Amino acid sequence: MNRKWMFLLIILISAVFLSGCWSKKELTDLAFISAVGIDKNEDGKYVKTIQIINPGNVAGGLQGGGGGQAPSVSVFTATGDNILEAHFRASTKISRRLYQAHANLVVIGEQLVKEEGITDIFDAFERDPEFRPTTTVVIAHDTKAEDIIKTLTAIDKIPADKVINTLRTTEQAWGENININIQEAINTLESPGKELILTGFRLKGDAEQGKKMENIQSSTLDAYPEADGIAIFKEGKLIDWFHEEESRGTVWILDKMKETDVNINWENEKEAIGYHVIRQKTTVSADVKKGRPKMTIDIRAEGDIREVTVPVNLNDPHVLLSIEKAVEKEIKKEIEKAVQRAQENKSDIFGFGEAVHRSDPKAWKKLKKGWSDVSFPEVQVEVKVNAFIRRTGLRNKSYLYDMEKNR
Repeated sequence: MNRKWMFLLIILISAVFLSGCWSKKELTDLAFISAVGIDKNEDGKYVKTIQIINPGNVAGGLQGGGGGQAPSVSVFTATGDNILEAHFRASTKISRRLYQAHANLVVIGEQLVKEEGITDIFDAFERDPEFRPTTTVVIAHDTKAEDIIKTLTAIDKIPADKVINTLRTTEQAWGENININIQEAINTLESPGKELILTGFRLKGDAEQGKKMENIQSSTLDAYPEADGIAIFKEGKLIDWFHEEESRGTVWILDKMKETDVNINWENEKEAIGYHVIRQKTTVSADVKKGRPKMTIDIRAEGDIREVTVPVNLNDPHVLLSIEKAVEKEIKKEIEKAVQRAQENKSDIFGFGEAVHRSDPKAWKKLKKGWSDVSFPEVQVEVKVNAFIRRTGLRNKSYLYDMEKNR
């Protein structure tokens, strides 16, 4: 009996220290932020654009952006001497508490990161306990971040989701863009042997029309955000943009390529055969001799033949071997273009410095100080590519080959 009373007494005492619902947040009291845009105005103040979800207009499914009579988001803009001040100034325009835990996108204006850099921007986000470090970061290319945030989008009701999903899709299917989050960006900025890259988004069409409901109530949009190249940084400042082959070459080196298409010439026909990469593996190694680093990039690619526009017999192993060699040459060309451009910019976006550090820490101590401006532009780079054809589609021999043979 005494043991039962003792147990009951412990429970009663423990109940005193329970916190209960002291930190509860009612949904009706919160304004859920889905995206944030950062620019600077002519007065040198930060301009923070906040995209807030309208729950009632999103209800009924997240697909079909043009189905409602009212926009699924509301956008507010405020200015301040720093990002935090701009954030709290925005609260004077909104009837609910700004809640950032659901924000999944940060868009930063190109002009801002060109002139002042990106280094100071992340502190306010990383320090905030509500803001997630896994939030994606992109650069507004040839436009303001504000315009990207304010543009209404079709298919995805919430514009932030449209940008995120577009980035993930193009990263998976085409390989010219990379999804980088806040924590990854900060880690890169902290590394002395690697420079930052971020995906750019350009606004296609009329920015003013993109803010209106009419933009998503027709089959063709007047304005929409589109993934557009990779932003190249040096010491936190935007210095260049990579597109097409240079972008893909960068993704190859970083071992981030998931899928892509490699088109090769065949029998005097340009881009006559389409090779679809389904998997790849990149290994970057460094070797320092007499104080001079040499990088070796080994790439193994596997893929399928997805399209041919010339008569070719894919049953012939010699033909397949020739196609593989042509694919290897094309991939190597893309990588060498990316390396050359990065060396011209004196920006080690590939992390060659990190590879040297791993390979030879003593040598890195000597090379570290002048790495970007002295050593990296002179680094010798050897590219080795091995490409393999795993399948040739639903038929081995193209009907074009049979047509040519029967003439």
